[in-house]
Amino acid sequence: MKSFSRSLLYTSYIMLLLSSCSKEVITDEPSGEVVYEYPENSLPLVAIYTQNVAIPDEPKIRATLKITDRGEPLFEGPVGIETRGQSSQYFYPKKQYGFETRSTEDFELDVDVSLLGLPGEEDWILQAPYGDKSLMRNILTYSLSEDMGRYASRTRFVTVNLNDQNDGVYVLMEKLKRDINRININKLRETENQGSALTGGYILKIDKGTDITPVTAFASRYTSSEDSRIHFLYDTPEAETITPAQKQYIQNYIHDFETALQSEDFSDEQLGYKAYIDVASFVDFFILTELSNNVDGYRLSTWLTKDRDQKLKMGPVWDFNLAYGNANYCAGEQYDVWAYRLSERCPGDFYPVPFWWMRLMEDPSFKQAVRERYTALRSGVLSDGAISSKIESYRELLDSSNNAGYNFTRWPILGEWVWPNFFVGQTYNEEVDYLKDWVLNRAAWLDQQIGSF
Repeated sequence: MKSFSRSLLYTSYIMLLLSSCSKEVITDEPSGEVVYEYPENSLPLVAIYTQNVAIPDEPKIRATLKITDRGEPLFEGPVGIETRGQSSQYFYPKKQYGFETRSTEDFELDVDVSLLGLPGEEDWILQAPYGDKSLMRNILTYSLSEDMGRYASRTRFVTVNLNDQNDGVYVLMEKLKRDINRININKLRETENQGSALTGGYILKIDKGTDITPVTAFASRYTSSEDSRIHFLYDTPEAETITPAQKQYIQNYIHDFETALQSEDFSDEQLGYKAYIDVASFVDFFILTELSNNVDGYRLSTWLTKDRDQKLKMGPVWDFNLAYGNANYCAGEQYDVWAYRLSERCPGDFYPVPFWWMRLMEDPSFKQAVRERYTALRSGVLSDGAISSKIESYRELLDSSNNAGYNFTRWPILGEWVWPNFFVGQTYNEEVDYLKDWVLNRAAWLDQQIGSF
């Protein structure tokens, strides 16, 4: 019988912990609400009003959303809102939300809105840093990706009030979806089932989920670890609308790519994997995943795109809460191990790293591409100075106006272990210092490793 992974054991433990000994904030208010005065130079304030109705996992319920910045009203309107997250909504009391901006005349009608200067759209996320006590691991990585010339969800730090109760620091971010200002690929219509039109655009996810069925996903025809196969979930077109011809096309494309990668001629320019993938996107994805040593990297929260008449691309990057030394399993805390070799360290995990990456690293030309790109980035947007500057700018933003202080008053977890923390700082600045020191040590180790390719 296959052994359970350490991560799943931690999952069971923390669910029990949260159900039995969750902490409450004690106040003098009869209602138990925690209300704070926000300083003039605080973060933008996102206020959500549900008429005290609890926000469910699904379906979305009606709410009013108001955004102000230093007292100036920026937006007010109806939204449909729900909690989100595969694990976080069960592990952590601080919930994250997905919401759609709706019409004031017809609530069932979605409307595009520009929020805090971000391009207009209707689908948004309020990400809730909790186990990441630096509050910045996601926003740091998405910013680095943009600096590398790769789209990532645009973000804004905000504070959230839910029904007049302070809920701390959140990250307003773009939901990943096909859109000219987000994942900019061709819209594949249900009528497009042959020829060039059939070749894109597709968005797939490698992820976990209870909804993985033959209708919603397809499995790799190759094993990646101990007889485990990865699954590709249909995102765009959605499982409900993708046609049989479109399903067959994208399944065959992935299969042909994997077959070429497994073949003896896998490194050949015409016969091997390069005929199927955009190598540069794979290189950039590899560099960011390795820089962060993301324990979920490659195998979960992983997005792929296939545009019309183009090759398969990796990205956008997504979900780095457990990265940068913030996980105490599968060597997630170490800065001197390869993330792509995680399945070797944790062979019993239900979600293996696709065999792709081990195989790609057997190709000298792929390693050379990594070395050349990494070297160029380390002299620019991934230099120690550039990374440190970002971290310090976020620290100043979150700490100078006591935004972090408000967050940890609402969620008093500094100095306490929260799954799956490796480091437990006593103060917010200790958490940020740990992140900064860790990533600089990681970069120095990668300098040596990649420099020897």
